Amino acid sequence: MRWWKVLGVAGFVGVAATGAVIARAERRRRAYTPEEIRERLHQRVAEGDGTTGAGKDRPVSS
Repeated sequence: MRWWKVLGVAGFVGVAATGAVIARAERRRRAYTPEEIRERLHQRVAEGDGTTGAGKDRPVSS
């Protein structure tokens, strides 16, 4: 019977630790202001396009 108790406690600790990690990541993600998010997205687009701007000057291809 002890093995079942140990296994149950280990499972509970694992679930609690996973929840703590998820909560910390969510707090970190929500700490950004909308301007910071917009700036980071513009940087990613510029890196992907190879341009310095947000890709506004790129011609639209069909």
